[in-house]
Order: sequence, then C-alpha cells, then structure tokens
Amino acid sequence: MYIIGVSGLSGSGKSSVSKALKERFPGEVTVLEHDMYYHAKKNHPEIANYDHPDALETDLMIQHINDLQNSKTIQRPIYNFKISDRSEETFEIGPHPILLIEGLLIFCIPELMPLFDLRIYIDVPLDLAFIRRLKRDHIERGRTVKSIVEQYERTVRDAAINLVQPSRYLADVIIPQGISNVVGLEVLFGKINDLLRGHPDGLIRKK
Repeated sequence: MYIIGVSGLSGSGKSSVSKALKERFPGEVTVLEHDMYYHAKKNHPEIANYDHPDALETDLMIQHINDLQNSKTIQRPIYNFKISDRSEETFEIGPHPILLIEGLLIFCIPELMPLFDLRIYIDVPLDLAFIRRLKRDHIERGRTVKSIVEQYERTVRDAAINLVQPSRYLADVIIPQGISNVVGLEVLFGKINDLLRGHPDGLIRKK
C-alpha cells in the first residue's frame, strides 16, 4: 500500500483533487479524511479551536492507517459539520493499493509525516480559499455568514498563516490552483499509475 498525503488550506480544493484521483483509479484508492476525526464534544468539551492538531483524534487515525496497511477493514468516525460534533455512527472502509490521507493539518503533525510515501500540497491564495470556505459552510453546512467570519478571524486565519501554509515546504509536489491545474493533475496521475503498475521509478520514498 502506498500512502499519499493531500494537504492545503481549508477551501483549497483538497477534496476535489482526492475525488479526481479516486475517479481516475476506480477500485484502487481509499480516501481517509482527517477532519472526520475531530473529537466528540462529550469527550473534549474544552476544545474551542478546531484549527489546531489537538482538536483531532490523530492517534485513532494512525491506528486505522496501520489496520488498512494490514488488510483490515476499519470503522471510520463520521463528523457531522452541521451540528459540529461526531456522530454515533461510523463508516466502514476497506483497504486498496493507494491510501489518500486528506487534511489541512496533516503535514503539521510529526507522527503522521513518516507514514507518507508522497506528500501533495494544494496551493491557492488565502483570499480564494476563504471565499470557497465561506460558500461551502454557508450553503452545505447551514452556517450563518457571521459565524463563519467570526471563526475565520478567531482561529482559521492564524492557523492558515502559521501552520498550514508553512507546511507546504514539506511537500514533495505542490499543485497551484488544485483541480483547475490540468497539467499538474496529469503529472500526478502518471506518477500514481507508475506506483500501481510497479514501474521502477514509481516508488517515491523508501521507509
């Protein structure tokens, strides 16, 4: 199993790139979203900053990654963004040759970094990422514009500048504009195709 990390600002288009990869290689890609691992409020009522690594149960995610590597099926948490809390239900996920780990903070967590064979950073301007986040949270998650802006000013912008954007220098591949960068995506598709087909140049990082 090859593990690929996909990171970038909130609203950068990480999910769109992950979806494109999954569609390009049907039946060969598992996607694991870091933001599904936000702590349940009943266990961590003190958490107020959801743009910090401490807000996420990364230990459980690492356990699930190890299980998938050992050909086991996992029960991934489901985080409900409309109520801002973890659901009681879980989602069953099985292993595939490619495991995509998606999240804005994944390159900021030392325990995750050695697991990645390839690190991809989706690079978009901060203002564009904010506009996309504003539309997504308002339309898809039912939040008010006021609450979105207040959270952005309180925690999101600071994390973006001081945590997420600096982590792009830890990436192996930076794709400007994300899903709109057709050439960048085709290069990425070619590399993953090499990984899947056992091309001698396909292995990115030997552990």
